[in-house]
Amino acid sequence: MGQRDGRSSVDGEHRRPPDTPDLAVTAAGRFSEALERLERARGALYDFHQLVGRADALLDEVVEALDSLGRDALAAEVRRELIGRNVLSGRWTYQVVEEFDDGYYAVFRSLEEKARRELVGGRRHVHEAEMKERRRTAGHPGHEALPED
Repeated sequence: MGQRDGRSSVDGEHRRPPDTPDLAVTAAGRFSEALERLERARGALYDFHQLVGRADALLDEVVEALDSLGRDALAAEVRRELIGRNVLSGRWTYQVVEEFDDGYYAVFRSLEEKARRELVGGRRHVHEAEMKERRRTAGHPGHEALPED
């Protein structure tokens, strides 16, 4: 990496291993980016899990209000049709989350880590570290190479 101000912005943890081709750094970087996207999707899945759970819990108040209003038939229908209902065949949202985590997510993370080990010696964010070095303005405030600079 270049050292335009005598300091590289790429520390040892993020430095490209010797003889690593650009394409390997790019491939590892893209795989990591894909994992970051998957992490966001996983967060949305957990949001879904919590939102559905809260919606289901609110139905207790709805049924109580319907009972108080003398709407017994409607209250009974909400109890029977919605409270405790599976969101997917045979599954509550916690089961959806667990199946995702234990299946697709686990395999994805494992293969991303394997690819990083094989392509860039297991180092994380090599592509971004090199981009930082290319894009920063050496000596300019806020563009320091490393935190201790």
